[in-house]
Amino acid sequence: MPDNTNRPKSWQSPEVCLVLIAAAGPFSFAIWMALLNNFTVEVADFTGREIGILQSLREVPGFLAFTAVFLLLLMREQILAVASLALLGFGIAITGLLPSEYGLYFTTVLMSIGFHYYETVQMSLSLQWLPKDRAPRVMGWQLSAKSVAAIIAYGALWVLLEQFSVPFVWLFAIGGGVTIAMAFFIWVAFPNYKSREPQHKTMILRKRYWLYYALTFMGGARRQIFVVFAGFLLVEKFGFSAATVAALYLANHLVTSLISPKIGSFITRFGERTILIIEYVGLIIVFGSYAFVESPVIAAILYIIDHVFFSFAIAHKSYLQKIADGRDIAATSSVSFSINHIAAVVIPWAFGAYLWVLSPSYVFVAGAGMAVISLILSLNVPRNPEPGNEVVVGKIPVPAPAE
Repeated sequence: MPDNTNRPKSWQSPEVCLVLIAAAGPFSFAIWMALLNNFTVEVADFTGREIGILQSLREVPGFLAFTAVFLLLLMREQILAVASLALLGFGIAITGLLPSEYGLYFTTVLMSIGFHYYETVQMSLSLQWLPKDRAPRVMGWQLSAKSVAAIIAYGALWVLLEQFSVPFVWLFAIGGGVTIAMAFFIWVAFPNYKSREPQHKTMILRKRYWLYYALTFMGGARRQIFVVFAGFLLVEKFGFSAATVAALYLANHLVTSLISPKIGSFITRFGERTILIIEYVGLIIVFGSYAFVESPVIAAILYIIDHVFFSFAIAHKSYLQKIADGRDIAATSSVSFSINHIAAVVIPWAFGAYLWVLSPSYVFVAGAGMAVISLILSLNVPRNPEPGNEVVVGKIPVPAPAE
């Protein structure tokens, strides 16, 4: 990244850089997500078995996200963020060129490597660059930026599909190309920023972070119910078209763009414990409703509500920031993404191959059970988490400062 010897302009701040990084990835990923189910069904003739395998393969790079900490021996995190964005964009740009089972497996893994390194580093940089009293609010802005980028993507996608009937191959190319262009802009436009504390460049697992690891693991399992099976339900059971799915995704992100900054403020005011409890009670209701829904309108409403709850994940990140040694952030972020994807590697394949073929309802009943477990875990989050007060029950003595 080029050095900026001149004084940075007011917009060349870490917060603006983080917001642009947050927006760059979702533009192409939103297009990939909106098109995937229809592309796999209409062009590649996928069934629940193939989509489950594809989604499991997509999560393998997430499981290996801990390797990001080793890449930091070769490059700074800011550089890794830009490189990851470029790889994400490239993988999506070529998706339409390989419309076969194994071609889709290849492009999915390629873009997923970029996506998961990008997500890992974005989280790490946010927790390092932002002061604790502002982090939840700024992370809310980042989520809002992600949603605005997705809104633009879905809006453009709807127009290109409905008005111009643009082929899938060009839609994927446009989405990936925009992310590549934004990565280049971030690379040349922003100076190098230094972390508040030097980061460990080895894998770190600390006993006193056990509750954060458990919440992260369950969060990975919960995400698959939405990402893999809720969208597939809309297409397979209710016959939603690609344009309809794009419009629904547009509604998702419009709501999220308005709510996310407020969620950050609520976390600052009411604490992580309260927000997490609200999230998991809501998910129990949503997943239980998915299991028995027969109306496409109600299914669409549930899908929007389900997506809104992703904004509550800010509480996971701010909880880690409050309990962690500042030098652990990069290593813990990468390890946590791997933990998040342990269940994610298995669930799409297992649920797609076994539960879904028996009845889609079984998948969502299992999802409600996961939300119950997460709710129990959230009750163990203290009202004022900090080093030495990481959990309500099961406290582990604070060790000597990390070396």
